[in-house]
Amino acid sequence: MNYRTPINKKPLPLHISAILKTVTITTVASLTSVAAIAQSAPRGSAALLLEEVVVTARKREESAQDTPIAVSAYGSDQLDALKVRDLSSLAVSMPNVAMDDAGTTRGIANFSIRGLGVNSSIPSIDPTVGVFVDGVYMGTNAGVVLDMFDLQSIEVLRGPQGILFGRNVTGGAVLVNTKLPTEQFEANLRGIYEAGGEAPNKYWMGSVSGPVSDSVAAKLSVYTNRDDGWFKNEVDGEAFGQTDTVVVRPVITWDINDTTRMVLRYEYQESESTGAAGQNHTNGRGLTNPFSSFDRDSHEFANDEEGLLEARGNMFSATVDKDVAFGDGTVTNIFGWREFSSFSFSDIDSTALSLFHSIADMRTEQYSNELRYSGNFGDRWTLTSGLYYFTNEVNYYEERNQAFGAINQYGGGDYEVTSMGAFTAADFALTDQWTLTAGIRFTKEDKEAQVSNLTLNTNQACNIIDGTCPIHFDDEESWSNWSPKLGFMYELDMDARVYGSWSRGYRSGGYNLRNTSTRADVVPGPFDEETVNTFELGYKMSLGDRGRLNAAIFHTQIEDMQREINYPDPIASVTQDIRNTADATLMGIEIDATYALTDTLLLTATLGYTDSAYDEVTYDLNGDGVIDGADEDLDIPRAAELTYSIGLSHDMDLGDAGYVSSRISFAYRDESAYTDDNYGYIDEQEILDLGVDYHTNDEKWVVGLYGKNLLDTVKHGGDTQLPASLGGGTFSPLSKGRVYGLELTYNY
Repeated sequence: MNYRTPINKKPLPLHISAILKTVTITTVASLTSVAAIAQSAPRGSAALLLEEVVVTARKREESAQDTPIAVSAYGSDQLDALKVRDLSSLAVSMPNVAMDDAGTTRGIANFSIRGLGVNSSIPSIDPTVGVFVDGVYMGTNAGVVLDMFDLQSIEVLRGPQGILFGRNVTGGAVLVNTKLPTEQFEANLRGIYEAGGEAPNKYWMGSVSGPVSDSVAAKLSVYTNRDDGWFKNEVDGEAFGQTDTVVVRPVITWDINDTTRMVLRYEYQESESTGAAGQNHTNGRGLTNPFSSFDRDSHEFANDEEGLLEARGNMFSATVDKDVAFGDGTVTNIFGWREFSSFSFSDIDSTALSLFHSIADMRTEQYSNELRYSGNFGDRWTLTSGLYYFTNEVNYYEERNQAFGAINQYGGGDYEVTSMGAFTAADFALTDQWTLTAGIRFTKEDKEAQVSNLTLNTNQACNIIDGTCPIHFDDEESWSNWSPKLGFMYELDMDARVYGSWSRGYRSGGYNLRNTSTRADVVPGPFDEETVNTFELGYKMSLGDRGRLNAAIFHTQIEDMQREINYPDPIASVTQDIRNTADATLMGIEIDATYALTDTLLLTATLGYTDSAYDEVTYDLNGDGVIDGADEDLDIPRAAELTYSIGLSHDMDLGDAGYVSSRISFAYRDESAYTDDNYGYIDEQEILDLGVDYHTNDEKWVVGLYGKNLLDTVKHGGDTQLPASLGGGTFSPLSKGRVYGLELTYNY
């Protein structure tokens, strides 16, 4: 019997009071400012957030309101106004979306959309939410949530996107687009100082952009972050969480002729930081660690090992666009290369004793190429077709030091994936109001893995990257399938439309490089691919210069749900078993609204609700030795039932002195299961942010004051359950609490 029953679902009415309270406070404050000064032409954050963003969700540029996809999009100025530093900055601001850092080591994406997510830092485990930077797929989830800056836009696509973006986007896709060089000389310099924790956090970033010749333009962006540590380690009372990051990104555009343009991008990133601020608190089984235990609703922790993360990354992409007469279309080729390496040392027992420390060394290198055509034929047909190739090689070493170094385990694996695909998608305007859409993608994927079991190398030192570990498992497997999509869009009038679709997507099968189990039935793989069928019906309405209202309902059926079963183990301390565990159904609703209450006061609001349940379970999820109704009654991990946000942005004109933009927002996300047995869980999150920016009229100077997570909500990246052999408790990496910031920007 679980110490914790399935997650308590809180009914919507309990949260309405919080919404009304936030609206009342922010409305009174903003309307007071409105009454104090005459309205003028709108400019500032309210005007910026009202603007529609051009998106590339269908591999062509179009307004987000014209796209028959549930999408949340943020342009460059909007990202600046919201003080977005990395993708996790948007963690709770969108309906049914969780964009969290896994927390095991910094920068590992643990994204979930519409209840489709995965809790894993294993580099061979594919995500449900794919991340694409300038059209290049990120082949591992490591290094994805690192610092981002100088962005043109971020698009978050909810629901399966497999036709145009391939596998591992069954939950959705995140498109990150960096800025291109400008046609005239521009320079930007920004300094940021943040406080609120034990020690300050400082950012410096700048860019220079402009023409080199009549046909060539260039841009150089540089970013640095020196964080002296927000947390306090109770072991020594010192600041904890130091980070030192540098990112350099040169970009060149070359207009080869009137019809052809090439864009060359390179990015180098280097980061060094301490390990995770791992908190040990009473776990779901009621075990309280006698050596170190803290209130899970606090930022207190005690790690005897400070830990380390050293990460290095190089990324290059070359994009060529050529306009062709055929269909008045464009041929695009995107070549991408990325290498990323990380070395980490982590205190997993999260106590003041050396009970379980882990070393991980990962090196990955990927290549990809996409060749596609997009064009229009007459007034009725729009066609996008292409070919795709991707290969990724991963070398992963792990070492576990337990019982004060008396027990040491070594292992990991080598892994290679090659994927090839062909896709086509077409829109046909049946009438002036009806448009039919159809698409299909064929994918063939090959995977190879050689794995060394950590527990079979106990106190026998070896390193699989150096080739000195014995191989206990060697296998290869192939998968191929067709991913179809059918849909429609109906124009109710010029400002409103209804759309619907059915699509099928796949999450890749594969292998587990972190094999620690000694059970005969637990092997590194291959586990099978996960199949997702989604029906979606949506509505989009533009309110002219007053705002927009978007809504969607969805019904998702999952076959062979792929899960990382995370459970405590007396030999390996923690074991991850990757299995196809169940069939499940998720359904829900999303509402996203923006409305200008006045010319200078903007209201934004989102609401997401997800109902998720197992249909059939094929694995003993709760560990009681049988597969029965008790397993089916468990909550699906990472599927928070309720999410919502509400905010106000106000612009105030100061005449010749410039203008001021202010904003306040409150976001909520329900408690959700973390482990499949529901012993581990993630608390509800209530995030209150606010900020005020002063702009000079010429926009050369911007001074901003802001506060993030002002309620000091405790956020855990995970809630791994530790065994009684380590004293029990949890490994629960902490995120920062309350932060205050001062930002100074100069634009030339």
